[in-house]
Amino acid sequence: MGSSKQLKLLVGITCFSVLLVGCGKSKQSSDKQIIRTSIDSELTSVDLSKTTALNSFTVLNNVDEGLLRLGKNSKIEPGIAQSYKESKDGKTYTFNLRKNAKWSNGDPVTAQDFVYSWRRTLNPKTSSQYGYLFSGIKNADKIQANKAPVSSLGIKADGKYKLTVTLEDKLPFFKLLMGFPVFFPQDAKAVQKYGSQYGTSSDKQVYNGPFTLTKWTGTNLSWTLKKNPYYWDKKNVKLNQVKYSVVKDPTTGLNLYNEKKLDMDGLSNDQAKQYSKNKHIVTRNQSSSYYIAFNQKKKVFQNLKIRQAISMAIDRKVMTNKVVGGGAIQNDSFVSKGLAVSPKTGKDFTEDTTAPASMTYNLSAAKKLFKEGLKQEGLKSLSFTLMAGDDYSTKQLTEYLQSALEKLPGLKVSLNNIPARVVLSRQADQQFQATVADWFADYSDPVTFLNILTSKNPSNISKWKNAAYDKLIAKSNGQDADKPEARWNDMVSAQNLALKDQAIVPLYQSGEKWLINPKVKGIIYNTAGPNYNYKNAYVK
Repeated sequence: MGSSKQLKLLVGITCFSVLLVGCGKSKQSSDKQIIRTSIDSELTSVDLSKTTALNSFTVLNNVDEGLLRLGKNSKIEPGIAQSYKESKDGKTYTFNLRKNAKWSNGDPVTAQDFVYSWRRTLNPKTSSQYGYLFSGIKNADKIQANKAPVSSLGIKADGKYKLTVTLEDKLPFFKLLMGFPVFFPQDAKAVQKYGSQYGTSSDKQVYNGPFTLTKWTGTNLSWTLKKNPYYWDKKNVKLNQVKYSVVKDPTTGLNLYNEKKLDMDGLSNDQAKQYSKNKHIVTRNQSSSYYIAFNQKKKVFQNLKIRQAISMAIDRKVMTNKVVGGGAIQNDSFVSKGLAVSPKTGKDFTEDTTAPASMTYNLSAAKKLFKEGLKQEGLKSLSFTLMAGDDYSTKQLTEYLQSALEKLPGLKVSLNNIPARVVLSRQADQQFQATVADWFADYSDPVTFLNILTSKNPSNISKWKNAAYDKLIAKSNGQDADKPEARWNDMVSAQNLALKDQAIVPLYQSGEKWLINPKVKGIIYNTAGPNYNYKNAYVK
């Protein structure tokens, strides 16, 4: 995002953020201030140092709060920091924290909670897959490489309510990061109390945001966000509860919505067409990329021709329009459309990059490439298992991919559709041959996608390696960080290189069609980072 999976930056940004409806005060009784929504996969963890799942980050965005918040169109808003100051060179930030912010156990939220949290995430012993996001903060890279102690990280508590962050270089997207859950505080007392169980269920965690998480055992298919009486700005939180239910069958979800048992429900492709003129329907674009990752520790997947042939055998137009969700976007790119625009020309990032021939459907060329690839490997056939989630849309996708890819002579594809939490675990542990993966932008900048293909990034599940690519990303994050045009060119070159070498096989960019109860007001939806902000939502 995970993700998560959004603001005006130096490089220039275009966001597709949707505010479902405006704001205002509800005069309804408090027992009606409840939103019931469906979701298509399980909640995996609420340990912000360890989770990678978009659903988890969305929950964390509402039950916890960082130095800053992301409002409508990802506008920076005050969070636990009531004010901050940036140095002239952009390398030092000083945050002044609120003195009335508390954890749900009554503990005060202090500057030391941020220091503790950041150090815990960066500590190699934590094995966080999101530690790379701290790159650019003083000594973060050295700490991850075990070349410096965690205590040397560029974050310092000056008393209980003053925090200083020191960067190695100016980061164009630094303030956006402060609104992402990985940078939120943690209560050391709770982490130590719950030990290995921390964040594995709702009662093994404490919260400092507008809501608390309740009724989640760690494995069940429902949970509730409940208004937090300890939240510093509780007077502006109108909702009492947000109730989540995992609904993997779209027919079940639609029935529940029509029976008024759900206030929000995502639609399948067929349902979206059926309800296209319904006044309750809302389009939610997503800054995302769904793709196939091949485990390149398996020698056959190191063969470029085989990877290219598989990519070329996929008809993305058919897949996008007829197979996946109603709001899906065909995108022959890894970086999502609509995420960022050039500081020089104003063109979308995907328009500045070049898609190779392997991103265009051509079955005859794919068959030729596949045959050549097999010959190079001394093989006459190839069999592999494609691992993916078990929700309805993903099953539809994998069945299409199986049918399309088996048109390559000698290729046999088996499907392994399993719960999302197991998929994430096996991807992280390299326990797959090929897998359908996804990445949702953590912030509105192309590097949020491009970073994960660097050779040492924990989220690089394919283990593709390219020294030239690594240098381009390092340059964009380092010496060109404060040179918008040069940095943009670094990122364009990096994506072109990764696509040409078929580091992964991009499939599509997601978007969804939802039915929304018109009485639900004030939800903020952003396409990048944690998508949902319920702080000011209410039921009319």
